[in-house]
Amino acid sequence: MSADQSFNPFEMARSQFDKIADLLDLEEGARQFLRTPRREYHFTIPVKMDDGGVRVFQGYRVQHNDARGPGKGGIRFHPQETIDTVRALSMWMTWKTAVVNIPLGGSKGGVICDPHDLSPREQEAICRGFVRQLARDIGPLIDVPAPDVMTNSQHMLWMLDEFEALHGGRYPGLITGKPVGLGGSLGRTEATGYGVVYTIREALKVLGLDPKKTSASVQGFGNVAQFAIDLYQQLGGRVVCVSSWDQSEQTSYTFRRVDGVDLEALRGVTDRFGGIDKKRAKDLGYDVLPGDAWIEQDVDILLPAALENQLNSKTVGKISKQVKIVAEGANGPTTPEADAVLHERGVFNIPDFLANAGGVTCSYFEQVQSNMNYFWEMDEVLSKLDVKMTGAFHDVATLAQRKKLYMRDAAYVIAIDRVASACHDRGWV
Repeated sequence: MSADQSFNPFEMARSQFDKIADLLDLEEGARQFLRTPRREYHFTIPVKMDDGGVRVFQGYRVQHNDARGPGKGGIRFHPQETIDTVRALSMWMTWKTAVVNIPLGGSKGGVICDPHDLSPREQEAICRGFVRQLARDIGPLIDVPAPDVMTNSQHMLWMLDEFEALHGGRYPGLITGKPVGLGGSLGRTEATGYGVVYTIREALKVLGLDPKKTSASVQGFGNVAQFAIDLYQQLGGRVVCVSSWDQSEQTSYTFRRVDGVDLEALRGVTDRFGGIDKKRAKDLGYDVLPGDAWIEQDVDILLPAALENQLNSKTVGKISKQVKIVAEGANGPTTPEADAVLHERGVFNIPDFLANAGGVTCSYFEQVQSNMNYFWEMDEVLSKLDVKMTGAFHDVATLAQRKKLYMRDAAYVIAIDRVASACHDRGWV
């Protein structure tokens, strides 16, 4: 979550929607319907802890819209989770599935907890308790969860097992992000990060830039960031720094190596949550800088791949004049105030719900494979992902050029129009 307690992601999501609703001249009923989640579930999960005591955890699931298909969206475990964050993310998921044109809606879930402080057994109890509260309200044809911040394939498998025990059958299409051997899809781990870079590759073509002559600065070093760095480096690009959250000090640091990040060596000094060991990184030749120093680097591409509200009115002025592309691997990293500055400066924006849609697209592929009990090879998955992401990027870029729109606005126009049309055709609005 953002350290700025005054930041409300749901209000930001609504303001983004309102702007496009005006542009599309949406009627009032459709506006009211689409700016409010269809359903919300708030519940408690009592867990007997390893010390014998009982702790009660707060859980949420928000189903924003399902006009185009079953809800789709991750489940976060985070100590600063809020219902407004979950609401915003569920709305963004609706637009994300629509902009890449897959037949799903938007949902999101969360539990207020910190997995760093919980044993595997305690985490399993939270997962099973989460599903028991929602067993009648999620499913392969209703709402399909997935991993998100601080959740993983093991958490998803515990949730699937609980759902199948309650319903007395096998329902692998309930949830995505499962282990590959138990209904998961090859390529799912790489999908979000690779998807970001597929869109960066296409943006570089639009701008007439050779990837081999570009550099990037990345916020975060979790799954999305690591695989984005991997594919970007395969294209010949140079990543000069990454940032990482230090759990013990409850702050973040930027790790810079001007001649380029050595991905495998840095992975070797990183924990499973993406936390980089400061001392060992220094031994590898990295400069250790303040957490927001990644924003200030003289690079061609900024890739925020951590949490929301990172490029805002206070930080946007630190962005180097050299930056040509901001590719949003994270959800909601750029506030409307910062967006206005980037737009004025002519920075090419690849908005979050387009740039990071590789994850949900591959989740959709996993869902399809699970439902038909037939699984594709890695090359087929990544090839289909590339086609889907490239097509979505050019849909947005073409509209942006034709209508003289900012990329974010063009992506919203496509997504919101598709969802509003589905609601209208169903007779809902």
